[in-house]
Amino acid sequence: MRAILVDDERLALMQLRHMLEKMIGGVEVVGMYTNPSEVLESARELQPDVVFLDIHMPEINGLQLGSSLQQALPRTEIVFVTGYDQYAVNAFELYALDYVMKPIQQDRLHQTVKRLQHMLEKQENMEAGPVFVDMPPRVCCFNRISFQRPGQSPEPVKWRTSKAQELFAYMLHHREQFLARDTLAELLWPDFDGPRAAQQLYTTIYHIRQTLKNMGLEAVTIAGSGMEIGYTLSMGKARLDCEEWEEGVKALQALTEQNVQEHERMLGLYKGDYLGQLDYLWAENERERLRRIWLQQAERLSDFYAGQNSTEEAIRLYQRMQQLFPYEESGYFSLMKLFESQGNWNAVKELYALLLSKVGNDLESPISESITDWYNERSRQKA
Repeated sequence: MRAILVDDERLALMQLRHMLEKMIGGVEVVGMYTNPSEVLESARELQPDVVFLDIHMPEINGLQLGSSLQQALPRTEIVFVTGYDQYAVNAFELYALDYVMKPIQQDRLHQTVKRLQHMLEKQENMEAGPVFVDMPPRVCCFNRISFQRPGQSPEPVKWRTSKAQELFAYMLHHREQFLARDTLAELLWPDFDGPRAAQQLYTTIYHIRQTLKNMGLEAVTIAGSGMEIGYTLSMGKARLDCEEWEEGVKALQALTEQNVQEHERMLGLYKGDYLGQLDYLWAENERERLRRIWLQQAERLSDFYAGQNSTEEAIRLYQRMQQLFPYEESGYFSLMKLFESQGNWNAVKELYALLLSKVGNDLESPISESITDWYNERSRQKA
């Protein structure tokens, strides 16, 4: 794959290039830039598969440059590389493929390259045309875990124990990664001594393998190391529904009257939070990241409807946003303005009271001044 590297430190660029080309392989660095102002024009000419982009640069914020790159080159993936973790949420809101912290670890960078390779293969398969035979099995993770065999509906999984379910979910969450035996044992059996925890882990791995076999999902495998000091879950040809959904959202073209139904369809494929019914704390970051992608897509679609004077459609989506994100002020505010434009002031007052209750009472935090000022000004006008 072809890559462009952007960092204001020349040494960091050279180190990253060495890791990608020599230590990991499969990557050709076609451009390196310490001046971010040169990147956009060069990227248009070079058409890279991926841009590795530092966020904290003196001349321009890397998030702004990443946004410009995505608009100019929607097929190019963005990987942010930085020493500042406070930018993580904003980076993923731009649909960045990955976010790698400095100092870069080879194993972590290798995971990123594997994801890139998978994305490129996916694009090539899509360009080759639809395939209707030999469809892969699917593991579904919206709300709860279920398995879907080709041509059939998703089936809930009957796990031998709750530990088997959580172990599979954790390994699926860290798919294609080596997980040390001690790490897994500490997560699931923290009160057991070493030998006893290891035996529980070994037995649970066996039960998971049997469950996969019984459900006809042999494509998903769990391989142990030679001395069984750890395990790796591999997806094989199986796919993950949340991963497919995210890829589908990223592939959407700019909203028009002609493709609005496809945007609606993708929004509807979000069947619930990632492992939402299982409520594992270690899944919370991914859960929130996917929720934010859904929220951004819903906001785009709602704004489009509002701009097309399709007020009822916009209200429908904002109400759905309010249900899924009861503490997100922007959804309430947009809905209040739509109701106000319809002359439905009672609905505005009810929403404002609900927002005060959610944010003020539940979170014990004042709502944004801009919303309060807007509401108070409209209230004076109505008096």
